Amino acid sequence: MGTNPEHVASPPETRGEPVTWIGRDRAFERSPEPPAAPEARPRFGLSLDASGTNRWKWTLGALAAVLLIALVAWKLLAGGAKPQAALADRGGTPLVSVIVPGAKPVTSSVTFTGAIAARYDMPIANEGDTGRIVAVYVEAGDKVKRGQLLARIDDSVLVQQVHRLEASLEQARAQAALSAAEYRRAEGVASAGALSAEDIEKRRATSVTDAANVKVVAAQLAEAEARLARTHIVAPVEGTVLTRHAEVGQIANPGGDPLFRLESGGEVEMRGQIAEQDLAQVKTGQAATVYLTGIERPFTGQVRLLGAIIDPQTRLGDIRIRLQPDPALRPGAFARAVVDVARTQRPVLPQTAVMADSNGSYVLVVDGTGKVVRRAVRVSGTTDGGVIIAEGLAGTERVVATAGGFLRDGETVNVAPPVSGATPVAGTP
Repeated sequence: MGTNPEHVASPPETRGEPVTWIGRDRAFERSPEPPAAPEARPRFGLSLDASGTNRWKWTLGALAAVLLIALVAWKLLAGGAKPQAALADRGGTPLVSVIVPGAKPVTSSVTFTGAIAARYDMPIANEGDTGRIVAVYVEAGDKVKRGQLLARIDDSVLVQQVHRLEASLEQARAQAALSAAEYRRAEGVASAGALSAEDIEKRRATSVTDAANVKVVAAQLAEAEARLARTHIVAPVEGTVLTRHAEVGQIANPGGDPLFRLESGGEVEMRGQIAEQDLAQVKTGQAATVYLTGIERPFTGQVRLLGAIIDPQTRLGDIRIRLQPDPALRPGAFARAVVDVARTQRPVLPQTAVMADSNGSYVLVVDGTGKVVRRAVRVSGTTDGGVIIAEGLAGTERVVATAGGFLRDGETVNVAPPVSGATPVAGTP
């Protein structure tokens, strides 16, 4: 490097911007821009007399726009954060319609489901020896009388046994008669000494033995006849054949499945189960109405029997309803029964007046000061007229009829006057 600074060439005049030449012994620095010529103006610039006025206009317009946007944003944010006004927060006091239910005669009832069944369902099976069924004389649904033949089992072997025993009985009787005659003759000559005492005793023993043999053969004959009689399956009582499981050619075993099921006397009943709390209200002899699926007319009956125990698993007890014989009451049919347990005076409200939540059923009552008060109630059932209130109301209260869910406990309301034709509400302004 030399000791003398290098010659710096002047920038060319043809270039529009200054250029800084950096020598080896100088630090980097940007040369100041040359002053603009007096006559040069920016291509998009404003004159001094108009720039001040436009700047104020633009500033005021921007401030107005910012204020407008801020106002709209505040309105939107305030409207979204504010909770929806309740009925009490709106302008004016709510106007509600009320009803004074009073007390109406209502019938408390217990409803349950079950099935129609024969009161005495009698199974009939083969009680004799194993045999093949050779004939069946009835069908399901037939009316039979006591002793009527239902089916017959093959008896060809038993008939021959009976005949053999009958012959044996005749033979035994003849032998017994001969022995008895010989013994009488021996007794007749005993005084003359024609026979020894030993011979007379032997003839007496023979006579007694033959007489006993007659009884043995007679018993065997009776047994064979009884076994033969059991090949004829007959109806033990008068009634209706419910089911038939006997077929010709079937092997009937003693103690097997029933061949027939007989409805004794044609008596039918309804069997069902009711809840534990309802079982305490029902009594034997109370009237009941039974409805069958597909049949419009009801069937009347009475409570015949109540179960002695309650199932610990289901908490249900048995109940049976006695019914009058009717061809439409077929065992096995599904049925619904209603038992009238009591007739009392209870308030009845429309369904729109009764509400429920996690705490139970309740209604809204308007007190003397015009405020809404929540009142807990217990519903015991429903009728065509509405909901039956068992507890919680005396019937003289003013109960909000509709739209109670929009009111709050303690809210002040106005009571609407009753419509024409309706019963005036006590205390209505």
